[in-house]
Parts: sequence; structure tokens; C-alpha cells
Amino acid sequence: MPTKKIKKKKILPRKAWVVTVDMGYGHQRAAYPFKDIAQGGIISANTYPGIPEKDKYIWTNSRMFYEFISRFKMVPVVGDAVFDLYDKLQEIPSFYPRRDLSKSTIQLKEIYKFFKEGDWGKHLIAKLARKPLPFVTTFFATAMMAEYYDYPNDIYCILCDADISRAWVPPEPQKSRIIYFASNRRVADRLLLYGVKPERVIFTGFPLPEENVGHNLSVLRKDLGRRLPILDPQKVYINQYKKVLAAQLGRNNLKTKATRPLTITFAVGGAGAQRELGIEIVEGLRDQLIDGQVRINLVAGVNQEVANFFRDSCKKLKLCREFDRSIHILHEPGKMEYFKKFNEILRETDILWTKPSELCFYCALGLPIIMAPPIGSQEKFNRTWLTLINAGIDQDNPQYTGEWLKDWLNSGWLAEAAMQGFTEAPKYGTYNIKKIIFHREKEFKKVKTVLQY
Repeated sequence: MPTKKIKKKKILPRKAWVVTVDMGYGHQRAAYPFKDIAQGGIISANTYPGIPEKDKYIWTNSRMFYEFISRFKMVPVVGDAVFDLYDKLQEIPSFYPRRDLSKSTIQLKEIYKFFKEGDWGKHLIAKLARKPLPFVTTFFATAMMAEYYDYPNDIYCILCDADISRAWVPPEPQKSRIIYFASNRRVADRLLLYGVKPERVIFTGFPLPEENVGHNLSVLRKDLGRRLPILDPQKVYINQYKKVLAAQLGRNNLKTKATRPLTITFAVGGAGAQRELGIEIVEGLRDQLIDGQVRINLVAGVNQEVANFFRDSCKKLKLCREFDRSIHILHEPGKMEYFKKFNEILRETDILWTKPSELCFYCALGLPIIMAPPIGSQEKFNRTWLTLINAGIDQDNPQYTGEWLKDWLNSGWLAEAAMQGFTEAPKYGTYNIKKIIFHREKEFKKVKTVLQY
């Protein structure tokens, strides 16, 4: 008698609307790890197909102003003064003494004025509401749009910094149904001061790219094990903590010898600010780059102008021979492809040099961060967080990078910073968020721990 075939139950893929904004890199970088669950791909609220002209006008003006101010900060004398005035509008108040910070702000009143008088965002929310999947966003205004226009499913907002301004929370926080995914414990506590109900604050960690983390941190441990002997050539740190390192990373992952030259990745922001710093670093490492002792990735992102600046500046320094050998310029026309390539080069990177933007959370990948000067209030708080967990170090004079960087390597400081980031910074943000939005918390112990916060 033939065996009856049992039909396997078809498991439908889990999907959500993943909404971000094309404004700098931070919000889209936080959305990138959710590309696999994004219904119809990741949606940029300010550039999606069919966006009404009136909505596009509001978004375009705010984006152009933000990018202009970010670049204008580099202008001598007046740049700092103008930027500080702008930054005052989004200033993060001091955390202590703990007090009620739930009072609304001028910025929030303007946002809700756009909702009431101009139906800002109504078209997008109505469009997505036709298929009411979980709504996941990396920007405060889009979370508020979904709530204001009664989106018929859960609304989740991913926080992209180590601390946030009052603008991230609606004017009447106690009545809000937005659920916040906090990048660290400080930002979770901050939300409570802003009046958000505790049950709507979940400490998940920042969403890191899964291709750099791997199942049970398999990729991360392997990459960090190869990175440590490069960051600690004298084995000052490794010899002192060898047993601990082997236990943390796995004995087979911890390598004893360097397998590549020291590789630095320098990344500028979306507006291209601090591009000159990249060339100062190249000048400071000139001899090591020529000798092949050091490699540098100059990350221009999607900004062709910045890529041209890097290339032309290296030519002026007569470093053409070093292209593709010691100097690599990363430029891609589209942001999703840029994020993919950026994540790939991070696996072969030993030091990440950048301003303390959302990339501060990438210290969790075991990458020591050399911090360029912060731009804006939130980056100052990101810098403080990196310093407190000992995963980031302020840059010294870039003109003499070749000298002080050698001392930092020989002391084992950067190897220690790499391990501090790995042990102290949250690493499971992407996994936690996916589990929560699909209501699978009980299946995973790590999420249970997170939800107790």
C-alpha cells in the first residue's frame, strides 16, 4: 500500500512596512538590516514613488537645510556660531536632576501643524494602511504620522542615537501608542523622562547588519579574533587576557599572528562634512601607506563630490600608485548598495575612524572607534557613551597620525577598546526587533531578558 504523502504546512514569510527617510545616513543605516522583511523594499518617506508634491516640498526643504547647516559648520569663524544656533532647536537637555521633561516643544508644534493644516504624510499612511502590516520606522516624524492618521496596526520606532531630544516623542506622550526600540539604557531612561509609558519602551540595542554578526555571533567572533593581533602587535593586551579572550571568542577564532596590514576605515557623514580630515589622515600616514604597512578605506558613501575630492587630493599628494593597494575609495550611487559594500569592508577593517554618529554602535562589532569631533548635540552624547564604555578614543592631531597611532597599537589600547565594544555594547538589536514585531518573544530567551527592562 503506497505511503500517503503528508502535505507540509506552508509558512508564509514575515513582512512589515519598513519606513525611513533619505536624510543623511543614520536613519537609513538603521533600516538596512530589515531589508529582508520589508514589504516592497525599504520605503523612504520623503522620496517614495507617488509622493504628493506638497509633501515632497516639506521634506526637501528640511533636508536641504540640514545638509547646508552640516557643511556650513566647516566655514571658519561663523560656521560654528550658525550651527550652534540651529543645534539649539534640537538640543538634548541634561539628564540630571531627573525631572519631568514631557512638556512639548516648538519643533513638535510645527510638525503637528503640518499634519493638521497640510495633511503631511497622510498619503503615505493611507497607502500602507491598505495592507496593515506592522509599521516599523527609524524616524520620529513618520512614527507620529502613523499615529496621527490612525494606522491600523502596531507602530514601532527605532532610535538611532545614544540619547535623543524631546522631538522624538509626541506632544502627549501618555496617550501615545508608539512602541520605542531603545539603542541603549540611557535612551530608554530618557524616554521615561519624556513621559512615555514604561511598557512602550523596549531596550533592544541598535540594529546591526546580520552579515557582520552571524548566527550566535559566529561572524563577529571570527572577525574580531583575526583583528586582535593586528591591533596588539606587541601582545601587551592579548598575553594578559589570553584565557578570557579564548573563552569569549572561541579558541579557534583567536589568531596569534596578523594576516593583513593594519586597515583603517574613515567614514564621513551624508552631507560630506569632515572630508578634509580624511586627507589629513592620509598625509599623516603617508610613509606607512607607501610601504604597505597600513591600508585606508576613504568612505565617500553616495556622495560623488566627496569621492572626487578624495581622489583628486590623493593625486595631488602623488599617491596614485597606492590606489587599490593601500588606498581604497568607497563610493556607490545608491545607499542600499553603499551599506552592503560598507559592511563588507568592515569585516576586513581594524579601526573605524568617524564622527560619533549612529556608527558609534558599530563598536559592538569589535571595532575600536577613533572619534572625529562630534557635529550636533546627539553626537556629543554618542561620544560620551563611547567613552564611558571605553570603546572609543578621541583622535589626536591627524598630522602626526603615523606617530601616535603606532604608540596606541604598541600599548594594546586599541585591542582593549575593540573588546570593550564587543562585551559592553548591545549586539542583538536586529534579532530582538524582528522577534518583537512578529510577537515571538516567548520563543527566545534573549528577548525575554530585554522585555524585563
